[in-house]
Parts: sequence; structure tokens; C-alpha cells
Amino acid sequence: MPKPLTITILAALAASVLGGAPAALAAEPAYVARAVADTGRPEKDRARDSARKLGETLAFIGVKPGMKIVDFMPGQPPGYWTLPFSDIVGPKGVVYQFLPTEIVTRFKLTGLPPSGAHPDKAHPNVVLLIGPVNDFSTPEKVDIVWTAQNYHDLHDPFMGPADMAKFDKAVFDSLKPGGYFIILDHRAPAGSGTADTNTLHRIDPAAVRKEVEGVGFKLVAQSHILDNPADPLTNKVFDPSIRGHTSQFIFKFQKP
Repeated sequence: MPKPLTITILAALAASVLGGAPAALAAEPAYVARAVADTGRPEKDRARDSARKLGETLAFIGVKPGMKIVDFMPGQPPGYWTLPFSDIVGPKGVVYQFLPTEIVTRFKLTGLPPSGAHPDKAHPNVVLLIGPVNDFSTPEKVDIVWTAQNYHDLHDPFMGPADMAKFDKAVFDSLKPGGYFIILDHRAPAGSGTADTNTLHRIDPAAVRKEVEGVGFKLVAQSHILDNPADPLTNKVFDPSIRGHTSQFIFKFQKP
């Protein structure tokens, strides 16, 4: 259910343990407000908007009309993030949904359209891409690659695990100069690295930063709007006591 829009992205903590760049103060443009208010989005998605701070997050991401953006591992069709991205980029933009074949296999997905198809008649600017995670690529250079609550999965056995250096470099190569790789994920305790990815479905933000910066990206902003000090960081993200309210980080990396 759309809620009155705020105009702030919370400033980063002054003494971040990661020492990363602060989140920029961002207003929610009219095209973001329209996307959030779209009553054509599934009710189950709209019910999540408050907890996910959809408007504020879209403003932080910086998606704009005419952009070309990748929604990596978009989740259940039509895609919680895909639809607002589609509404914002408009007819001159493109949203590529990249679905790894490892996900197709694990969840025994059938009846999918072929890679390169336009799966949603109501959103013709959405293009489905299917391929192995280690062969990630895009048909053209894009402005943004986005992934939400999925980066940690790439470290897990059912994903191979993915060759993270190869994957992150492929993302780097898919972007235009100045393009952004933006990662939202569930926070694990500092110093835990990738130890909790397959058990708690969490990842240490420092481990993400090390991997992504290792292929040439620069961390230019981070948002704390999904921080939750009440999250002990030691529960599985599906635990009823914390599900939907985990403490999450959002990193914005830029290709120089």
C-alpha cells in the first residue's frame, strides 16, 4: 500500500566500521512516486513496500527514465523490483531480468520463455535473460546492475558456488563507464566473511566490499535505511522473529 512519501535517504553513520562513502541525501522524483503508486503491481508486492522502503531505495539506486538496467535474480514473476524499474525507465529504457540456470534447476522452473523473450506484455521493455551465473553477460552496455538479497547466494553450493571474481568482473564489463553495481543483502556479523551465506543466508558487508572492489569497482555510496539494530544478526533470515525485518545494507559501487 503506497504510503506518504518521505524525501530522505538517511545519512551514513559517521563512524562506519567499513569506512565506506556516505549515502547521498536523495529526494524521490515524481517518476519514482508514480512507480511506487502503480496499482497494477501485485498486492503481495505492494504490501512489502513499507518494510522495504521502496521509494527511498529507488531514489538511492538512482534509476531514471531511459536507463538500461539489470535486475539480477529477480525472484518470483513478474519481479518485485522489475516492475518499478520498468515503470521508471519507460519506453526508451530496458530492464533485463537475468535468471541464472542454476536457479532454474534448483527450483525446477518450467514453462519459461526463451532467453531474449519479452515475458510481460504489460511491460514490453522487460527482457528475460537466462544463462549460467559464471557466464553473466548483457546484450549491450547497461547503466545499472542491481541485485537484492541474492549476492550471498552466489557463494552457496547450489550456485556452484559461483566464481565470484569472474562474476563480479563480468558485471564490471557489462556496465558503461560510470555505471553502477548496487547490492542489497542481509547483514551478517562483522568478521564473519562468507561463513553464514548457506546457513543464515547472510553475508558480512566487508566480504562483499572486498570481492567487488577487487575487480576494479569503487564504493561510492552506501545506505543505512534498512539498518535494524534489533536484529541480532545470528538468526536465519527466514526465522519468524526477524523475517522481513532483517538488518540490510545497500552498497553502490561504480565503474570508473
